[in-house]
Formats: sequence, C-alpha cells, structure tokens
Amino acid sequence: MKLTELPRWATGIALPLLNLLSALLVAALVIHLLGESPVESMKILIDSAVVNPEGLAYTLFYASTFIFTGLAVSIAMKAGLFNIGAEGQMYFGGLGLTLAVLAFDATLSPWLLIPLAMLGAAVFGALWAFLPGYLQAKRGSHVVVTTIMFNFIAASLMNFIIVKYLIPEGEQNPASRVFADSAMLPTLNTWFPFFGDTPLNIGFLVAIAALVIYGVVVSRSTWGYQLRATGLNQHAAHYAGVRISRMIIVAMLISGALAGLASVNSIMGSTHYLSLNFPAGAGFIGIAIALMGRQHPVGIFLSSVLFGALIQGGFDLSLEKPNIPVETFVFIQGLIILFCGAMENLYGPALLKLINATRKG
Repeated sequence: MKLTELPRWATGIALPLLNLLSALLVAALVIHLLGESPVESMKILIDSAVVNPEGLAYTLFYASTFIFTGLAVSIAMKAGLFNIGAEGQMYFGGLGLTLAVLAFDATLSPWLLIPLAMLGAAVFGALWAFLPGYLQAKRGSHVVVTTIMFNFIAASLMNFIIVKYLIPEGEQNPASRVFADSAMLPTLNTWFPFFGDTPLNIGFLVAIAALVIYGVVVSRSTWGYQLRATGLNQHAAHYAGVRISRMIIVAMLISGALAGLASVNSIMGSTHYLSLNFPAGAGFIGIAIALMGRQHPVGIFLSSVLFGALIQGGFDLSLEKPNIPVETFVFIQGLIILFCGAMENLYGPALLKLINATRKG
C-alpha cells in the first residue's frame, strides 16, 4: 500500500488530528517557556472560547468569516489551484459591499439592501480573482504568484480609495461613514438570548448554508466531478471533454466570490463601516483552514471554529496571563499551518506501517 492509498478515515481524520496535536504540543512548550502552566492556560482558553456562552458566540462570529475564506481556498484547490489571494479578494469584496450600502442604505429596506450588499461583495471579490484565473488559464502565469501580487495591489488600491473618496469631510479616521441601521445584519441573540450582547449574526447561518451548497455541488454534481477531475489530472480531464481553461477561470471566479462574501460578516456584522486593513489576515487563515479541513465541509467548519476559538480564547488568556502576549496565538496559527500544510504527511508513513501491521496480524 502506498501513502496515497491510506484509507479515508486516516487522511481525513487521523492525520489532521495528529498534526493538530503536534502543533498544540509545541505551543504548550512555548507557553511553559514563558513561565505559565500549559494545562491551566488551555483550561482558560477553552472556558473563554467554548464553555462561556458569550465567548462561544464570539468564537462562532470569527468562524463565520473563516468559513468563507476557507471555502474560497478550498474550491480553488479542488481545481488544482492554490489561491493565496483570498485576503485581497475579501478586501475588494468589502469595497463592493460598501459602495452598494452607501448608495442605497437611505432608501432600501434591509430585506433588499442586505442581499444587494452581499451580491456586491461577491461580484467585486470575483472580479479581483478573474485576472489571476485568466492569466493562469490563457497565459500560464502561475496563480500563486499573481494572487500574491494582487493582495498588495488590493491593499494599495483600497488605501487610495478610502483615503481619497470615502472618508467623510472633516473626519480623520481612514474609514467610510457609518452605515444606516438598515445595513446591519440581524444578530442571533434575538432568538438565542443566552449569547448575550455579541456580534454573532445571521452571517453564521449563511456560512453554514454555503458549506452545505459547497459539499453538494463538489461531491454530487457533474460540474463538481469535472472540477475534481481537473484538479487531479488536467490531461485526463481534457480528454474526457472538460474545457480546462474555462474550468480554471470559473473556479477562480467562485473562489473570489466566496472570499468577497467573507467581508459581509466583518463589515455588516461588526464595524458597520469600511476601514483600512479590515480583513486582518482572515484570507491567509483561510489557507490553513482549507489545508487542515482537507477541503471537506465538515473539516472546514471544525477548522474555522478552532481558529475562532484561538482568537477569542487567546485574547482573554492574554488578559489573565500577561506573560502570554496576544502574538503567541499568531505563532500557534503558524504552527498549525506548518504541521497541517507543509508537513501534512509527517505521520503518514508511520500510520501506514501501523495499518499494514494490523491487517497482517
């Protein structure tokens, strides 16, 4: 049996858990070196991010954004593309959302304005992903290089647009004006009061719906089969009748649209205005989520919740344990990316040997 022939439970569950455990063990060592108890720190983190209802609400709020960026990276990976540009696509999607809201928040009802803003976010995100997809499909320019470049271009362009055109006259804060109440996503504490006064909103339900649609389309539809075939073997997919260049462009458009939708939760569900650098690395976290979740909807959800818990629990832990700075959890995120990405098959040979020994026994 080859490493690629590991059973699904091994590649989908065992390896990600072993990689995650390895990252957490290294993180525990770092916390110990900082002079704090790893066990006590983990207890504080779990209590703050999961056990406490308000903390759980914040965890799910962060996860709502990460689900979309994780889906954005995953759909591109299914086509054999490594879209590192979700950060820029989310940024540009925020611009599309904001332009729609600023134009219509004084005249449209929330029932019309919120879907229109989401459409604007998806369209602008897709547009920002189109050119890298086109260059990959038609000119052979590697999508990794172009999407990285487009992240920087998006950051510079957004800085210019916000500072030049969107700051209200007389204001110093580099941000657009505050949206009207009609552009604010309804919060879930209306139906679930135990969540308290938190920003968790219907964006979480939209993210769950996106996971379901992604799972059905990718695994149960003809187009999903063609997408996966393109990612596994472009030559075979071409001979089977798949138009490879078209598939690459469409996959990148969908990827960009999903990344653009990630801005909805961050802007309409929290700040209620467009500000500089609002993605705050969510696009890059999406890469880790896609790798750790193995591009499976359940894995993407669990990985998103994990990263949401790290942010929420890490913030509270840094308040209770001053020796553990907030930056420690950026380091932990990097460890998870390292073990679940670059070293994802670290335990593969040992696991394969164990499975073979069990079968022979």
